[in-house]
Amino acid sequence: MAPPSVSDSELSRLCCLINDSLHPFTESEKVSLSKEEEKTLLLILSQVSNEIHRLIETSSTSSPLIPFLENNQILSKAISHLIGLLTLESRFVQHLAGNVVVNLSEYIASSGKSWELLVHSLCICFAFSISNISSSSFEPSTPKFGGSDSDLSSPVVLFKPRFQNASLFTVAGITRILRNILKFLKEKCDDELVQVFFKSIHLCILNLPWDSMDDIFGGNGGEEDELRILFLGNFLQFLCSLVDQFSFVEGLDDSLDKHVILSKIINLVPKLLLWCLGKKGECVNTCISRYFRHKLLVLMIRLSFQIPLDYSVLVSWLQLLHDYFQELLCQPLTKFQGEDDCLEDSPFVITISDEDMLSMHSSHLQRQAIFIFLRCTFSLINLRKDNGKHCTTLESSLGFDTISDLSFYGRKKGLLELYTWLSEHLPVDMLMDHEIYTKKCINFSLSFLKLFPEERLASQAVTKDVLFHVSNIFNPIHLFHLFIAELHYDHQVLLDYLISKDVGMSFAEYLLRCLRIVCDSWQIFTEFSVYDEVENQSSKKRRKLLSESSELQIEPSLGSEEIVPLLPEKKLKGDVEYRTGKQAYKQAKDCLLSLKSSVENLHFKNLFPYNPEVLLKRLSRFEELCIKQ
Repeated sequence: MAPPSVSDSELSRLCCLINDSLHPFTESEKVSLSKEEEKTLLLILSQVSNEIHRLIETSSTSSPLIPFLENNQILSKAISHLIGLLTLESRFVQHLAGNVVVNLSEYIASSGKSWELLVHSLCICFAFSISNISSSSFEPSTPKFGGSDSDLSSPVVLFKPRFQNASLFTVAGITRILRNILKFLKEKCDDELVQVFFKSIHLCILNLPWDSMDDIFGGNGGEEDELRILFLGNFLQFLCSLVDQFSFVEGLDDSLDKHVILSKIINLVPKLLLWCLGKKGECVNTCISRYFRHKLLVLMIRLSFQIPLDYSVLVSWLQLLHDYFQELLCQPLTKFQGEDDCLEDSPFVITISDEDMLSMHSSHLQRQAIFIFLRCTFSLINLRKDNGKHCTTLESSLGFDTISDLSFYGRKKGLLELYTWLSEHLPVDMLMDHEIYTKKCINFSLSFLKLFPEERLASQAVTKDVLFHVSNIFNPIHLFHLFIAELHYDHQVLLDYLISKDVGMSFAEYLLRCLRIVCDSWQIFTEFSVYDEVENQSSKKRRKLLSESSELQIEPSLGSEEIVPLLPEKKLKGDVEYRTGKQAYKQAKDCLLSLKSSVENLHFKNLFPYNPEVLLKRLSRFEELCIKQ
């Protein structure tokens, strides 16, 4: 047998230090500590943490992933001692012990030793903690790693007694550890380590008896409520990070089907809403409930981008949105006035009243709720027929004879949901007056655009009134005109979007689609007029400029308000000014041609971050049409 490597010796020595130091505190069954014991234990954990940091700083770059230490029992004992501290009543000890486990995980990941053992051991600890506080008794799975002699049966025996005193705080602590490990894995960009992590989490989430946990997490009030909220907050954070991580991992091996674990998380969404927000309509508008609503919507949005949602999930989610977020869906698409003055986390935000602050949070939640609502409705309208694996199962379970029937009912359901929502904001009876209807559509589109700075929704084929209604509001040419007008026709802002690391490629795709539609529908683009509100105050009409931070609200009736075109400076009756459609076209043209010049200049100097030739061809076609115009 080859002698252990330096990293083997260092990790073994570190594990022995943990075992010898913590043994007196974890072998007894007591959960409370004296002040002196707590102080001593905190000092020991600080010393262990400092030693791990020293090893991380002095270790070389990541080694190839090696299954286990020569003696994995040493590491198993160290993990059991550290995680066992999470059952103690001292919050300080629990917090510091969790940080030490994360630091140990980072060192093991960098050394390439026993990563599988570590991650799966944490999942086993999580499962045992859940088992101890639930009415269901179950044993976590114990797969073999690294050969027939390398299994986790001995760690299971080692861990189980440690969690007889486990509480919700213990489960919350382990969840926080797993989330923090996921955070440093994202920065490390090591697909092999991430896949091992996914496999263990996959087994853990699939095997836990979630249906029996309503009595634990579905409570409201009482002594356990604080701990329940703490766990649910950590668990939601972890699930959001886990789903997001799938976007960064390439080449998942055949043994890991992401659809299985993501489908399980999708099935948990109704339970998470119940646990976090209570029964339908009983959610109290508190800080923690707003936070839960935010994280739940983030989770639903991220899941919708990872895998296609089938008919039953889409219908179920729409019902959940009505049950828990109906007031956000019906809330007028207004813009909070203080939102442009300072960022939400700015120190200047303390000058904003509590009522206005609540409006800021409400606007953010409204944006999320409407976004996932539209994703669900448009997904139903365009239910994918090529999703055979899911649709075939759904046909029989939902009583549909063919996939075509499923698509038909999905389209019908999606259109009905969309029509009902639009009718709340823009009554269809205004179709009787075409001019007012058109102007209201433009104003609604502008309010919608302010809610979603980069919305990419395509209009559907106009065959019925509802489709006609939708196509007028989500007309991509109108939205594009309004979008660049909202940017004050500043081509530098468009350029910043294009070269942004975060949204550059997505915005380039959006711009290419818009330019294609503009060039194919040139007359609509050149004749478009921007409308805005005019208020009558003391017999004096005041026009709100598009560049101002105006508050737009769609009301069922016009009342004393007028809608006038925002196009060139020319006097009408009273003090109203407007601009013609030619001016809107000219400003949009100048903006896009200036953008073309800037992109060409950067590309010539090899300073553009990616090849913009396709974009330049599209802009050249736009320029040719401008010359003909």
